[in-house]
Amino acid sequence: MKRRRTLLERPDPDEPRPEPTAPSGSHPDVPVVDVYQLLAARRSGENGEGPAGGVWAAVDSATDWRAFQPRLAADVEIVVHRLRWGNDVGVVANPRALVHYQLPAQDIELIRLMDGTRTVGELVLDRLGAKGGLAVEDVVDLVWLLYEGGFLDRDYRDTYGAVRRALRPVSRFGQKLRTFLRTLTIEWSGAHRLVQWIHDHGGRYLFTPAAKVVGALLAAGGVVAFVAVVRSGRFVLAGDSLPLAILVLIVLDYFMVFAHELGHALVLVHNGRRIKSAGFQIYFGSPTFFVDGSDGIMLDRRGRIAESVGGPYAQALVAAVASLLALAFPDWALAETMYKYAVLNYVVIGMNLIPLLELDGYWLLTELIQVPDLRHRSFAFLRELPGRIRRRLRLTRQEVGLATYAILGSLFTVFSFYTAYFYWKTVFGGVVSRMWDGGAVGRAVLLALAAFLLTPLVVASMDLVRATLRRIRVLARKVRFRLERDWRVEAAGLIDALPLVQDLPVESLNDLAGRVRLREVPPGGTVFRQGDPADAFYVVRRGNVQVVEEDPRSGTERILAEIGPGGSFGELALIQRDPRSATVRARDHVQLFEVDAATFDRLLADVVDVPDFAPTLQDAAELQSLPPFAHMRTEQLLRLARGGEWVEFASEEALMSEGEVGRDFFVIGTGQAEVVKDGQVLDRIGRGDHVGEVALLFDVPRTATVVATTPVRAFRLGRREFDRALGGAFR
Repeated sequence: MKRRRTLLERPDPDEPRPEPTAPSGSHPDVPVVDVYQLLAARRSGENGEGPAGGVWAAVDSATDWRAFQPRLAADVEIVVHRLRWGNDVGVVANPRALVHYQLPAQDIELIRLMDGTRTVGELVLDRLGAKGGLAVEDVVDLVWLLYEGGFLDRDYRDTYGAVRRALRPVSRFGQKLRTFLRTLTIEWSGAHRLVQWIHDHGGRYLFTPAAKVVGALLAAGGVVAFVAVVRSGRFVLAGDSLPLAILVLIVLDYFMVFAHELGHALVLVHNGRRIKSAGFQIYFGSPTFFVDGSDGIMLDRRGRIAESVGGPYAQALVAAVASLLALAFPDWALAETMYKYAVLNYVVIGMNLIPLLELDGYWLLTELIQVPDLRHRSFAFLRELPGRIRRRLRLTRQEVGLATYAILGSLFTVFSFYTAYFYWKTVFGGVVSRMWDGGAVGRAVLLALAAFLLTPLVVASMDLVRATLRRIRVLARKVRFRLERDWRVEAAGLIDALPLVQDLPVESLNDLAGRVRLREVPPGGTVFRQGDPADAFYVVRRGNVQVVEEDPRSGTERILAEIGPGGSFGELALIQRDPRSATVRARDHVQLFEVDAATFDRLLADVVDVPDFAPTLQDAAELQSLPPFAHMRTEQLLRLARGGEWVEFASEEALMSEGEVGRDFFVIGTGQAEVVKDGQVLDRIGRGDHVGEVALLFDVPRTATVVATTPVRAFRLGRREFDRALGGAFR
């Protein structure tokens, strides 16, 4: 209510107001904007910009990135990892926030050009020159991604985040609690200082040749001692032990994980990298420590392998100490606990090194075979496998390998949960019953441990309940669908009877009946407004709607048509991918059958009879076959098809001449041409190549002459259509 009252009491733009002053602590590069003046300008249409000028013109100017010159911050690091199969990947790192982006190698080459001397428009031109296609959004999005991640030499200001925090202030503790409940993770950002201290005060000696030899001998001796303890038969996993042993073993378990993660961290610090954070999280249903060593991605291949080995190596040393203690002091009260602890260590090391979960063994395997996205690719292929089998497609050796890995990974996940259950049941099955029968103290300890250890199970149970509820909703929708069968059949019949729908197959009609929605609009309600994006096609079931054209300048309206039961509207905007050209309102209570844009494109677009001037999907497909337009969406291609045209040039005819005003952009569909400057042939171009973009992007005269050497068919886009197609991407 306080915020609402403040909004109601804000001053009128026409009232006298103080001169704007820069707030204390503001950035010197941030201009002071008199918002009242801008609003008043928008009202009055001063500066010749009309009602749409003023504040919107200022925003357009401030957010047009065409002239922005991105410069990487001085401390940004870039590496490119060359892989055996040619699938090279690059990594760019912001060392201040320890943010890393893994990108295709071609994007890294583009990032290297961001030295402050080139505008975003020039970077787009560079990508075009590399025959990367007319994917302006890709270049602009990459610049924005770097800006948002703090990789550029100017600070990123999260305005929306600041507004959200101001409207809903949360204490630091509340924010951490909310983060933990959402991610089951508690992070500590000061972990690097601790690991660096450990490294500088003795940890660095572990990397000397002598320490490596001693460590290897200790790890090997631990395995020998463990085998000797097992063969002696003195201890068994399910043997009697003190109730206190469960506490000791749990504490040692967390020490094991701590040592494992510290091993990874020390390798990183020794190689000059930083630890982003460390903390505590619920991982695969188990409470555990973790270290965020993502900075290790900047290491070379040998360094990344060393980082992966560091954790199991440290854990092997811990297991060796436990095995030697159990062998040397068999009568010690905790000797059996040491034996169980050694078993736990070796089981975890084995599980960790099996490369079927995203643990150390997996990262070692990906480095050895140089396929960094192995798990993602294998499970993605596994989802496609049933369809490929139904179509009886032959699998390559690589595809067989991906499918095998995904199947084994799925089975191993189930097996890992079973081994965890078997181990804990075997070790603690008898202890739990004795603690429960041992009195109030034993029960209190047992309940406290249960509350701590079973918390992940409770969280997993909640996830299971949510999944069950989702399944119930799916079943409810199926039941509701059966009850809606009558009106769905009616909808399909009405659509099939429309004059604009030609020869709709029965299969498509059945599919359409299952996807159509019934929408009700009250009297005076708006179906959509003029200027809205086209997202659906409508057929009137009951009632009447009015189609109204609005004049934004005068505020007047004109009724264009009235549509009653059986009529349809909205198809032309969907076909042309244009905003709505008029507003549609309900005259009385109206029921509409609504077909969303995706369903319309798949089932109706090819059978709807639209005016001859509307471009077809075939026109869009022809444009998409040309490399400069290959990355564009259907609606962009249709807009291009309407705005441009195919033109033909005879042999020896000039497409453009050096020094003239640039008015057109050309993409060669068929034929050959030469690019000539000062009488010298600079290049020979053919299908898919493009010319004319320099003059249009930078408002300069033609920089060269282009002459057809054979008959040429080219797609021509005028200046206005070129700006319309590309201009929106810069905002």
